[in-house]
Amino acid sequence: MKLLRYGPAGSERPGLLDKTGTIRDLSGVVEDIGGSTVSKPCLDKIRSIDPASLPAVDNNIRLGPPVADVRHFIAVGLNYTDHAIETDTPIPAEPVLFSKAPSCIVGPNDDIIMPATSKMLDWEAEVAVVLGEHAFGISEEEALSAVAGYLVCHDVSEREHQIHKGGQWIKGKSAPSFGPLGPWLVTSDEVPDPQNLSVWLKVNGVVRQSGSTSKMIFSFRHLISYISQFMALEPGDVVTTGTPHGVGLGMKPNLFLQVGDVVELGADGLGGQRQTVVLRG
Repeated sequence: MKLLRYGPAGSERPGLLDKTGTIRDLSGVVEDIGGSTVSKPCLDKIRSIDPASLPAVDNNIRLGPPVADVRHFIAVGLNYTDHAIETDTPIPAEPVLFSKAPSCIVGPNDDIIMPATSKMLDWEAEVAVVLGEHAFGISEEEALSAVAGYLVCHDVSEREHQIHKGGQWIKGKSAPSFGPLGPWLVTSDEVPDPQNLSVWLKVNGVVRQSGSTSKMIFSFRHLISYISQFMALEPGDVVTTGTPHGVGLGMKPNLFLQVGDVVELGADGLGGQRQTVVLRG
């Protein structure tokens, strides 16, 4: 299934995308798409419904982030060898973990808001997972069974805040609009091999990133198991798994986003995003 949320920011309603590409309203079935509704029993309940029996929705409506009320937005850094090399960073022996503030999450086509202090605004196309059940100390063999689904994540990054302000990366990763998710949450049964998905990103129509999750240093299984050794993952938590090479920081000379730039990104079977960079008002 392709689950989504649609409508004005802050007032989104739950929906799904049927096989014809029509948005169907799910608000008569579930209150929202979030931690309480991404468990296996609830997903099975939604799956049992004939989408044609649900009200159709105008496909031109705004799409919000496909998962609501995210409590923990965990990110993995330097998880592609070529990305570590392009940023002159040692290839990690263990996963590099940091958090993004959940308040940075927006819809897949919402504007990227450039902070007034921004000097080095950068892009990162990624594939993220949404947890569907509690996971603490889970094994690699069990790890993917805890995943409700997969989705596109744009890990927008302000490099000066991230690198030159000291402390942890969260400072450069968490401004409002720095976490576009979606357009859909694609349930795991429709992603038979998450470790073989193409990932791409364009800026103003020019391809900047073109990679594959097959090139990840640490696999989805390993990451979920590894993170769960240090914290309990809960239904609705989002883990974004790193970006391939081609970021602005890795270019010589560096190339960063400017007001008016248009960013498009996506991944196999997970849909695409499109954002315009605007200056914070």
